[in-house]
Amino acid sequence: MGTWDNVDLDAFYRGENFDAWRWMGARLSGDGADFRVLAPAAAGASVLLDGREVPMRRCLNGAFLEAHAPGVREGDAYEYRIRRPDGSVCDHADPYAFAAELRPAHRSVVRGLCCHDWSDGAWMASRAACHDRPLAIYELHAGSWRKPGSEPDAWYRYDELAEPLIEHVRSLGCTHVEFLPLAEHPFDGSWGYQVSGPFAVTSRYGTPEQLMELVDRLHQAGIGAILDFVPVHFATDGWALADFDGTPLYEYPNDAVGVSEWGSHNFMHSRGEVRSLLASAADLWLGAYHFDGLRMDAVSRIVYWQGDERRGVNGMGVDFLRALNRGLHERHPGCMLIAEDSSGFPGVTRAPEEGGLGFDYKWDLGWMHDTLSYFQAPPEERRGVPECLSFSMMYYGAERYLLPLSHDEVVHGKATIAQKMNGGYEGKFPQARALYLYMTVHPGKTLDFMGNEFAQLREWDEKREQDWCLLSYPVHDAFLRFRRELGEAYRAHPALWERDYEQDGFAWLDCDQLEPCCWGILRRGRGERVAALLNLDGERHEYAVPLPGELADARPEVLLDTDWRRYAGATPDGATACRVEDGCLVCDLAPLSGVLVLLA
Repeated sequence: MGTWDNVDLDAFYRGENFDAWRWMGARLSGDGADFRVLAPAAAGASVLLDGREVPMRRCLNGAFLEAHAPGVREGDAYEYRIRRPDGSVCDHADPYAFAAELRPAHRSVVRGLCCHDWSDGAWMASRAACHDRPLAIYELHAGSWRKPGSEPDAWYRYDELAEPLIEHVRSLGCTHVEFLPLAEHPFDGSWGYQVSGPFAVTSRYGTPEQLMELVDRLHQAGIGAILDFVPVHFATDGWALADFDGTPLYEYPNDAVGVSEWGSHNFMHSRGEVRSLLASAADLWLGAYHFDGLRMDAVSRIVYWQGDERRGVNGMGVDFLRALNRGLHERHPGCMLIAEDSSGFPGVTRAPEEGGLGFDYKWDLGWMHDTLSYFQAPPEERRGVPECLSFSMMYYGAERYLLPLSHDEVVHGKATIAQKMNGGYEGKFPQARALYLYMTVHPGKTLDFMGNEFAQLREWDEKREQDWCLLSYPVHDAFLRFRRELGEAYRAHPALWERDYEQDGFAWLDCDQLEPCCWGILRRGRGERVAALLNLDGERHEYAVPLPGELADARPEVLLDTDWRRYAGATPDGATACRVEDGCLVCDLAPLSGVLVLLA
């Protein structure tokens, strides 16, 4: 591994360096701190500290500058004064800093990373990418999950989130938490997706040590931690990465490919310096902070020029992703790498040596769109669009898909998941329960955004906490109970997760009946068979579906009925009638409901 005095510049310029965070930025040393920055085109540079300016000298190959500043302590703020080739001066935050001031201030802050005594050794030794394990991800924004007050800057610290988050996630049966980006960013409304400090823990919620405490406690509770990582673009603020040394050091020099659809700057993935910065940032989050995985944002914008398949494949971007994923898997066994990708690029989850990109999972955004479209339609129209539920089963074997109902689906006028359901207020809850049962039995791992678990009806706003007050209303409290018991059933039954990516792990029992809108699904795993029967029609039906020969004499046990009264349905708890008759599984299904059945 690299150190302050042992630097592999050849690897850095090839884009193959994963440990630049160990020898760049600020580092406490002796009576003060050492600083190092990359600024090849700069006429000169200095470190600006409170009340003084420390000149920097050229080092390594001359493209880097460094200085030692006596008297610097943990928590001191600093920035770099860059003298540009044209003689002008611009002050920049440190691209490799581990912390920063709270916005709107933006200077970097000296922090060490050797402060936490980890207690998650057993977790780290046994973690895996969960291909044949349960994986149900709870996605949240740390600043608006819960808040200690109503002010915009009222946030819980990372470590303060641990206890309530662990209790809630455990109750849902979720296996992992996924945090929206926690790298430093200037604008709250970007949700962290327009980064100014790729290595810096956002100061909104505390210090690096406090984030480590949160991850450590999650691991000790048996909960994994995933982080959203943004390798595509960065914030345009002049004090951050843009035109860092007076030239476009990190971004494309041409706005046609250098400016994203969000108005941010695109990283130039053909430059080794940029590749090494991003690879080292990814390594930092997985290594120093013990995150179990990274969900990489907007992968299609790396694979295709500006994310537009018509503009062709960006070969250097594809090479970058392959090398990044290969290197991260080698360095962090058991980590999971997840692609948020809506394109048709093949082999996203195949190994790089097989021509793939090397991700463990790919978001199935087609499933998300089709499924929500189906549930938005009235029952009489659903009969004409059965492919909205059946089409995903035609291609799910092509990749290791993850089914997302993410933050992007509950903002900007799209309505929340519960709101999207067809019909009036009372009719939305049974349909949402049926939706989540369908999602659970569909092959593939799952992700759901905070608030969906209790059927929040207000779109997400990063400035406000979730509407936990809704749990004082019986129908919302009952919905949360349903989600908890569905999550418990998912974790308890290997048929629902062990063979997600094997052909014999899933089978249709029935997907042909258009009148009524009823569906039958069979899942297999570890010698267990679990069926789901769904009635997505507005009328009650006695539904019969043929079983495979080996199940002709099975004894059905109803595990869950979305219409039970404890979920705010109409069927008495435990009274669901289900039997095997003449080789068929027969069940009396309430309107807009589903049952989960163990076939013993």
